[in-house]
Amino acid sequence: MVGIKLKGKFSKASKRLLSLKNSARVEELEKYAQMGVDALSAATPIKTGKTAASWGYKIVFTEKTVKIIWTNSNVQNGVNVAIILQYDHVTPSGGFVKGRNYINPAIKPVMDEIAANAWKEVKRL
Repeated sequence: MVGIKLKGKFSKASKRLLSLKNSARVEELEKYAQMGVDALSAATPIKTGKTAASWGYKIVFTEKTVKIIWTNSNVQNGVNVAIILQYDHVTPSGGFVKGRNYINPAIKPVMDEIAANAWKEVKRL
């Protein structure tokens, strides 16, 4: 059996990491957010082009986090079209439509770049 016992406080490290979050440059976040919008738009299955053109983003700052939330405003009959394109669904007439996994592969390179650059910033400290 292996155990680890930690002594001490991590308040200095926590404060430093929180200051990094607080110093996150909005321009940098907007760059990544727009990269995500572009990637999602390019990967969205196109019938009319409305769903592909409806991607957007919000940047949300909380006390301990910063989030980029990608959105799609194409809602038909209360259903977000981008989501039903992603997942299997039944049509109102009873037909079945196979989903297409396009969101995850489209956003992965953006998330990888965000993670790589965040890690560079942490190592720089």
